[in-house]
Amino acid sequence: MPTPTSRSRFSSDRNPVGPYRVVVAACRTLHLRFNDLSDPQQISRDTDYASVFESDVPIVVQHTRLDSRRAEVSLLSTIAYAEA
Repeated sequence: MPTPTSRSRFSSDRNPVGPYRVVVAACRTLHLRFNDLSDPQQISRDTDYASVFESDVPIVVQHTRLDSRRAEVSLLSTIAYAEA
């Protein structure tokens, strides 16, 4: 069964934005670039932000961030899940 998932963005200098809604097929992965999210608002590339992922069913989120703003590229990856 497809899993409705939402993501909200929080910034230090702006009001929260979201939710950005996506659907992920059961037992599948979804490669989603934050730069491609535009509804309800395009994500600003010049502002630091944090994200909250929510779903009605248990999900595992692997979040990878590539910071390409400078020649010294940084890559960060983390996995998150919740136990009931």
